[in-house]
Amino acid sequence: MSRSQNSPDGADVKVALVIPLFNEEIVLPLLIAEIESFKKARTENIQVIFIDDGSTDATVREVVRLTTGIQAYQLIRFSRNFGHQMAISAGIRMCQADAAIIMDADLQDPLSVAGQMIDKWQEGFDVVFGVRKSRSDVSATQRFTAFVFYRFFGKISEVDAPVDTGDFRLLSRRVIEAFNQFEEQQPYVRGLIAWLGFRQTGIEYHRPGRAAGSTKYPFRLRFRLAMDGLTSFSTRPLKLAVNLGLLIALGSVMGLIWVVLTKYVFGTAITGWASLIFAAFFFGGVQLFFLGIVGTYVARVYEEVKRRPRFVIQDTWESDKKEASNGSKPNY
Repeated sequence: MSRSQNSPDGADVKVALVIPLFNEEIVLPLLIAEIESFKKARTENIQVIFIDDGSTDATVREVVRLTTGIQAYQLIRFSRNFGHQMAISAGIRMCQADAAIIMDADLQDPLSVAGQMIDKWQEGFDVVFGVRKSRSDVSATQRFTAFVFYRFFGKISEVDAPVDTGDFRLLSRRVIEAFNQFEEQQPYVRGLIAWLGFRQTGIEYHRPGRAAGSTKYPFRLRFRLAMDGLTSFSTRPLKLAVNLGLLIALGSVMGLIWVVLTKYVFGTAITGWASLIFAAFFFGGVQLFFLGIVGTYVARVYEEVKRRPRFVIQDTWESDKKEASNGSKPNY
């Protein structure tokens, strides 16, 4: 097995698991037990970075209880909920390891696949992403919408993003450093990583159902993430609005010519004004739809120009220390 020029030689290879948390107290005992087994099975130095995204249950207390005294666990605690993509961004920014693996806390991203990602990284790849060959505990509607979105995104976006992938992926050190140069207020992480380039490959795997608890990504949040991805990496919806507007304008001119001809040349009566009213409603709806698209882009510009901090870290905690980063004992 050859080693990448970006991965260090020897036994001191450090790989960090970057895991966002939001109300995951139920699954944490299973997750940490799996991580400890994974650490023992690997020769690399495995570190864990938990990012608590404003949990309202006992997630933080469970992390502290289950990992106190165990090496290589770090907890980053947001001051409130900033969102899954922000939590990933914070974890990558805090990562000092030679490589980072982004994964969910619900054990739907198998650690066995994470091990394969590390092996691929050692072969020379900078990004190794998981490709969902099949999925458990997912409705047919969700599978269909995901299938359509990834292919639609690939068609209209300006990056060559892999299909049927989530955020589950390994990043080499130089990809981490390149990613940390981004300061977008609404990051679409998987799209940004695809945009960076470097040498990338995928690993197919079966995505199991959640080990415990319920999903934290309902349709509303999935739709919002999809819109962030589309507006971040493509201006084609705006160009489509222009082209459709020109087409409708041309059709209106042709319709006006037809009205004049039927009135003054053919002498036939013009009927069907009710249908014209419905046509007016239709085109009014089209206009409002594309005004909404334009508004989405304007809103993104508005968020970017404010230059607010992307997230606020309340404190950090390490499993082999008794105090938080601010010097006080953590009140968890």
